[in-house]
Amino acid sequence: MTVVGFHASHEQIPPSRLLRDVVRAEEVGFSAAMCSDHITPWSSDQGQSGFAWSWLGAALTSTSLTFGVVHAPGQRYHPAISAQMVATLAEMFPQRFWAALGTGQLMNEHVTGTPWPTKDERDARLAETVDVVRRLLAGEEVTHRGRVDVDRARVWSRPPVEAAPALLAAAISARTAAWAGSWADGLITVNSSPEVLREVSGAYRDAGGRGPLCLQVHVAWAPSRDEALALAHHQWRTNVFGSQVLSELATPAQFDDVGRQVTPAGVDGPVVVEHDMGRLAERLHEMVDVGFDRVYLHFVGQDQDAWLDAAGRDLLPQLGVTAPEPLVGTTGPGTTAGALAERTPRPLAAALEGAGA
Repeated sequence: MTVVGFHASHEQIPPSRLLRDVVRAEEVGFSAAMCSDHITPWSSDQGQSGFAWSWLGAALTSTSLTFGVVHAPGQRYHPAISAQMVATLAEMFPQRFWAALGTGQLMNEHVTGTPWPTKDERDARLAETVDVVRRLLAGEEVTHRGRVDVDRARVWSRPPVEAAPALLAAAISARTAAWAGSWADGLITVNSSPEVLREVSGAYRDAGGRGPLCLQVHVAWAPSRDEALALAHHQWRTNVFGSQVLSELATPAQFDDVGRQVTPAGVDGPVVVEHDMGRLAERLHEMVDVGFDRVYLHFVGQDQDAWLDAAGRDLLPQLGVTAPEPLVGTTGPGTTAGALAERTPRPLAAALEGAGA
């Protein structure tokens, strides 16, 4: 099938237990891993939020898996700090670490006390921060004035060029995916219908997007359908809304309020709810056959043990799991200043206007 990875959800599981879970995930047959990067959970029922970057160092040391993180530079993280964090892990663990960059959510970014920009402004800020991060990873000294300010920054400890870390794009819509195709080293999106996934993946490839297409799939599994549905509703009912809602709420209490409107049936779709591993394998094949190279399974329950045992025994053997190829970023071997400039992201609104969109 493809690379099948384990998604580590910091919002739901204490970091010490999550570390044990990812070690167990490798033991049962998962071939890669990724994690979230939150300072707050989506709901009070989730109730956790360890610091992803500390945990990643431990996880990379404790396993032989490749790891990625979905990361939002620009507000909670200054891009120079983002570049230093990425570079340190990539230097310590060559070709085993990547970061997917996105615009973030208010729930994580409001802690700085600075205003939350409009979506167009967040897109434009991301374009600037991607450029800053990539230039720093290439060894430049960077000064920048704009939506983010950088003064004579340089990242001194970096991996060699042959192990340059890849910067992927996190995108849900075809519009954002098309923009990402101009600059990203790969794309990650979340499970949806095959039609929507085809639109997103096609938009990325049609715009020149290179590197792997990655898919994160939210899964609720239990021995019975009723148990699986109850699990999905308890843990993920606050996450079933569109990105315009999810990016604009600030606190778990607010997410709890909107989550009260969601019935158990309302999570079946945003979460793949299954009790039959054969059927789950079929549904994963349907999504991956759209053209994805890697799929990362996020079991939405907080107790991962039974899921990991069952997945290793009954699911992964049906999926033909393979190991990921090394992932090298734009600043890798043979990259010239001109080539780097060609992968400099333009603001999304300007890029779409230039394309006549």
